Amino acid sequence: MAGAAGPATGARPDPADASLPPELAEAAQSLFGDRLDLAAAYAELLATEGVVRGLIGPRETPRLWERHLLNCAVVAERIPEGASVIDVGSGAGLPGMVLAIARPDLSVTLVEPLARRVSFLVEAVERLGLTRSVRVFRGRAEEAAAGSRDRDPLSADVVTARAVAPLDRLATWCLPLLVRGGRLLALKGASAAEEITEHADAVGRLGGGEPELHRCGNGLVEPATTVVEVVRERVVNQPKPKGPKRSRGGRRRGGRNRDR
Repeated sequence: MAGAAGPATGARPDPADASLPPELAEAAQSLFGDRLDLAAAYAELLATEGVVRGLIGPRETPRLWERHLLNCAVVAERIPEGASVIDVGSGAGLPGMVLAIARPDLSVTLVEPLARRVSFLVEAVERLGLTRSVRVFRGRAEEAAAGSRDRDPLSADVVTARAVAPLDRLATWCLPLLVRGGRLLALKGASAAEEITEHADAVGRLGGGEPELHRCGNGLVEPATTVVEVVRERVVNQPKPKGPKRSRGGRRRGGRNRDR
């Protein structure tokens, strides 16, 4: 998930800002192969429409390849061939869109609740010709996992999340989206080891195995991408949120303006 910025103002961003730096060309070629042009087209979308719509900060555009595209693409090394992937809190499509570009064998669902981000994702999928392998779900992870009267619950072999929430909350949202034996891949920063220590017990209570820390992209990106991996070992039925209490007369407590 890209850091959300406010809507951009002023001159329209220059697509040239998304150009691949020469020093990163070898790594990009290794990660994207014959789909490097597609990755470049996505980088241009991020640097233009992504900035205009406030999904990418203007100062991020010179670092799109280093901090976003390559940083996300290396996570593909933790994903099995032909896997289904759900990207939670996808934002501008990071890492889900990047993984779909780098790995055409994957089936990717981008889960995002905010309308303006969903609009960008839908347009990006269509413009990049990824409609066969990528779909967009508007809603929260809990809604995706629960399903509805008109839609079956979503599930996948792998769930990814980048800069979404601490590990305990992330496990609460993401583990229900995994098939048994599936894995959560959480892209984390410098505090990853501390999060594992702090939240390992909570993850276990939710049905997850011992969180493992991995460094992805050694020798390709600097620094390597930090990923916390959690396997869903058990299916744990989580309690449903309780609705408002009712008094004996049948009225909801909390005031008549509660639901307005």
